[in-house]
Amino acid sequence: MDASGTGRTGGTGALADDRALLGRTSTAERVADILRTRIAEGFFPPGTRLSEESIGGALGVSRNTLREAFRLLTHERLLVHELNRGVFVRVLAVDDVEDIYRTRRLVECAVVRGLGSPPFPVAGLAAAVAEGEAAARDGDWRGVSTANIHFHRELVALAGSARTDELMRGVLAELRLAFHVVDDARALHEPYLQRNKEILDALRAGERAAAERLLARYLDDSIARVGAAYARAVDEPAEG
Repeated sequence: MDASGTGRTGGTGALADDRALLGRTSTAERVADILRTRIAEGFFPPGTRLSEESIGGALGVSRNTLREAFRLLTHERLLVHELNRGVFVRVLAVDDVEDIYRTRRLVECAVVRGLGSPPFPVAGLAAAVAEGEAAARDGDWRGVSTANIHFHRELVALAGSARTDELMRGVLAELRLAFHVVDDARALHEPYLQRNKEILDALRAGERAAAERLLARYLDDSIARVGAAYARAVDEPAEG
């Protein structure tokens, strides 16, 4: 075999046997993306059993592809497989919600702290703030929730790290599972419209330290508010 790796035994020649895997893997990832979005939007609420037959038929994919997508989302903690029962959208425990916020605080505050010199590229943050304000004017509180998620994804994207983006995509998708259980979406999300704008204004002004302080207080208050609301929501059915 020469240095280019084109000999008969090994090198790139052997990769031809793996070509079929690319199609299956990419299809499964695309299916996972679709289902992840639908779960985040509340189309499949927590506790919903996902039917292989109906979902596979709707998307026009094989059972093996769908099962691989389920496996990917189970790894992301969005789905759970129950023996002899099937695959379900995960129902978070209160401890899960608290852990999600601890992770958010570690990552998001570190991103802001690690920003370089201003000016900072805040166009994505500004668009998310405008999106949330427009949804609030329309009384679309689920839309406000989505805009809030977009704000925090854009905030983390300031790090310019694909790995951090991927981590937070999963964390924020998990968080939406908690949001869908809480009934009063307006009370949950409305207070953070102004707080997002305050963080944006601080970054626009180049005040990185002030933005980090605002964000830390924001997340501390949010874990208390969301955690309490979620605990009430998951306790009430058991008491009914």
